[in-house]
Amino acid sequence: MLPQLSPLEARVLGVLVEKQRTVPDTYPLSLNALTLGCNQKNNRDPVMQATEREVQAAIDALRPLSLVIESSGSRVMRYSHNVGRVLHVDDEAVALLAALMLRGPQTPGELRIATERLHRFADIPALEAALQRLASRPEGEGGALVVQLPRAPGSREHRWAHLLSGPVEAAVFQESAASPAARGGPAPAAARAADIHVLRLTAGDDLREALGRVPEELDFEAGYILAAVGSLEPAVIRLAGRDVPTKLDGPHEIVLLSGTLSPDGPHLHLAVADGDGRVVAGHLMRGSLVRTTAELVIGVAAGWRFTREFDAATGHMELRATRR
Repeated sequence: MLPQLSPLEARVLGVLVEKQRTVPDTYPLSLNALTLGCNQKNNRDPVMQATEREVQAAIDALRPLSLVIESSGSRVMRYSHNVGRVLHVDDEAVALLAALMLRGPQTPGELRIATERLHRFADIPALEAALQRLASRPEGEGGALVVQLPRAPGSREHRWAHLLSGPVEAAVFQESAASPAARGGPAPAAARAADIHVLRLTAGDDLREALGRVPEELDFEAGYILAAVGSLEPAVIRLAGRDVPTKLDGPHEIVLLSGTLSPDGPHLHLAVADGDGRVVAGHLMRGSLVRTTAELVIGVAAGWRFTREFDAATGHMELRATRR
């Protein structure tokens, strides 16, 4: 059985797994690159400010456990992980553990997005099945590696945490997960900054359908698009005043995507440019398929609930925003 890892040791392993999958050209990592990865401000919870000396000490503690392997590069020492072999788990389990080590406890929906570039799960049930396997590992195989936490106040989903750093104090995470609105106060700046999610779609994904699933997967009731870049082929939009969608064949770059997200469905406007720079805009419709990639930044309005209700004046389902 492995000894309990310190938070920094767990962070080192998470970074090595992440960078192996996302930047293979620079992997194994130098000490400098590994330290920068540990101290990233995006996709990290908590944010750390570790020094190279502290990261080196974490590496030195992990090497005797065979979790980290040192190799000599052209000028500097480089480091890689050996998580799968040491823990006797497959790639999907390594991806889940890495996401939990990097971002702390998460819901299955959050984990599916966090692991998108590490391992592609078919759907949330497939991810939940992988979590259950990690949680029910026999003691003879090393015991459980993850645990399901009690549902936090105001949340519809359980969160999961890794056990590589020892037993999890559920009460601590439960308190931190409770929304400021649920506690009867306004959201502080730090909490508002945390209500940002990054989603990356890959070739063949339906942009509108993927965004329609996000409120359920991330367990929120009021979301909005902050930024979007990527390409579509084809793009399907409904032009102003038209009842029938227009299919735009060929590659198109996303120029602008805006709109709201709710459990009742999204309302999204899209502007795309073709190879000659001509821009067309309208309502985003199903059938708009990601060509190479789509990178989306999604904000969550904590304490709000978006619904869509029929408005007799317009004849359409319109947005209604209410305080929770």
